[in-house]
Formats: sequence, structure tokens, C-alpha cells
Amino acid sequence: MDRSSRSSPASSTRSFSRRETLLIGTAGVATAGAVGAAYTSGGTNGAAGTDDGTDDDGASTDLDTIAHRGFAGENPENTVAAAAAAAGVRGRSADDGTTERPADRIEIDVVPTGDGDVVVFHDDGLAARDGGARGLTDADGIVWETDTATVTNAEVLDSGETVPRLSTLLEAVPADVGVDVELKNPGRTDLRFAEKLTDDELPERTAAWRPFVDRVVDALDDHDNEVLLSSFYEGALAAAREASSYAVAPVLWRSAADGLAIAREHDAAAVHPPKELVAGTPFYRGSGDATDGDLVETAHAEGREVNVWTVETWYEADRLAAVGVDGLIADYRTVVD
Repeated sequence: MDRSSRSSPASSTRSFSRRETLLIGTAGVATAGAVGAAYTSGGTNGAAGTDDGTDDDGASTDLDTIAHRGFAGENPENTVAAAAAAAGVRGRSADDGTTERPADRIEIDVVPTGDGDVVVFHDDGLAARDGGARGLTDADGIVWETDTATVTNAEVLDSGETVPRLSTLLEAVPADVGVDVELKNPGRTDLRFAEKLTDDELPERTAAWRPFVDRVVDALDDHDNEVLLSSFYEGALAAAREASSYAVAPVLWRSAADGLAIAREHDAAAVHPPKELVAGTPFYRGSGDATDGDLVETAHAEGREVNVWTVETWYEADRLAAVGVDGLIADYRTVVD
């Protein structure tokens, strides 16, 4: 489908909105929903396309390349060095002498420290990945139970890079590169992972995320990047809608139906499914709900983009492009070279 033929949720604009002052509570969510947002129209194409932005099979070649944790397959994930490399700050030179930009957007994860500061980190534990068999950093402890100095001095994957504050990492990202911020954890364990919450459950879950999300938004407001806030947790997306006019996207897990329902509830600009939920590809596994086979088509009909995680090979990128996804959340920049 040609992107220009879709309507976006509540708006025809193709750029993220920066934060606006909104009412807190249900009215605030409704107000934020009227903002609407989509993505920048640029992208890195790995195949020759026709003049209408499609390849010879009719699939869109206008794919956004989203650097997963700053291209985690190539760089020490979620670090300043990874963000700079993905943004082209330390990139390759093109034939005309300009710097090539490997990624259209950079995806990062955020969690709080024990002091309440927002840092860029994926896991709960500083060194507990793979059941403790592999240390992500040279420090120990749960991130949100550990003081900021210890966390930000922790070395990531023996790289010489340390865990950055969100504000520090954003300084390394040029304003014309988008930032996808995944709200990973507000500093507690009693969360509702990848669930569509009831009307009675949502307010409490939103309140659990609100203080952390407010601090994230405060850091983002100091920069001019286009922003998307994503999460596996509906409460996080609801809090983001209350706190800002930044675009939001649910990260899907096993159920396409739940993910689409959350997207509708919060007027999401996109959905982020795993490749196993994308029908028409060799990776499709489905989840048994009736929406699986229509995920891309349904999201597009509702004006939402589909950004798929985690893409690791050119073959995966090619097959996903063929069914019309919009963005590839990739570990390697070469998936679209």
C-alpha cells in the first residue's frame, strides 16, 4: 500500500509532535489523542524501487531503518558510542564527501536508577543477562535499586563505554535523527506485561508509571529530535499520553489483537510486532487470535505504521518489506545495504 493513501490517527501530519501542556487524567489522554503523529518520510532502501516508492512486486521500498539499541549487533548496546555510530556522527563517508547516516531513527531503552535518574539500559539487572551466564556490565545489582554513580560508571560489555543518562545520550544524536524510547520499567516488578487492561485496571497502572514517564519526557523536551515512546506496558503508554504529545506505540508480544486494541485506546502512531506475528513471511508463528493474519493490513487501514523487531539479516528485511511493513528495528545496519 502506498503510504500517502493512508490516513493517520486523527491527523494527516507526517512528523512527531513535541510535548505540549495537557490536562492530567482522562481528558488529557483524549486531548493528546487529537495530536496524532506519523514518521519522517526518509529511509534507507536496500533494493531498487519504482517511481511510486514500491519495488517490482508492489512492496514499499520506503523503509525506515531503526537502530535497535544503536545497532546492538555492531556496537555496545544503549551507549553513547552506539547512538553516535547509528546516527552517523562517527559514520562512513559517502562518495560526495558527506557522512552516511546508517539509521533513520535510534531505538533505546530507559529505566530509573535508585536515585530516580533516567538511564539508558535494557535489563533489570546490571549483570544478570542470560541467567547470569553473561555480564552485561562489570557492576552488580538491580538498576532501580542502585545509586546513579554506580550505574553510570558501569562498563558495558567490556567496551570502555558506560551506562549513560538519557540526557547524555541525547546529546550525541543530531536533531534530524529520530529517537524511539522504549519505556522499559518504572522501577518495580508488579507490572502487567503486554496485556490489554480493563477500564478499572488502567488508572492504577498508569499511576505506577507516571513519575518515571514525567522524568523521561522532561529529558526529551530539552532536545529537538522527533520522538516515539513505546512500551510493552499499556500503563506506560497511558502515562505518556497524559504527560506529552509525543507519538506512542505498543510493543507487541504474543497477541496481535491485544496490541491493536491498545493502539486504538491510545491513538498510537504505530505498532511494533515481533517478526513472528507478521503473516505472509517465513517467520510467522501467530498466536491463535483472529487478528494475526491481518496485522499489517489492519494497522495500515487504521493509519498506523508497522515497525518490526528484531531484524538481523537482509533476508528477514527483504521478506518483511515484501508484505508492506514500514520500519525495521534492526541489530545491523547492513540489513538494508
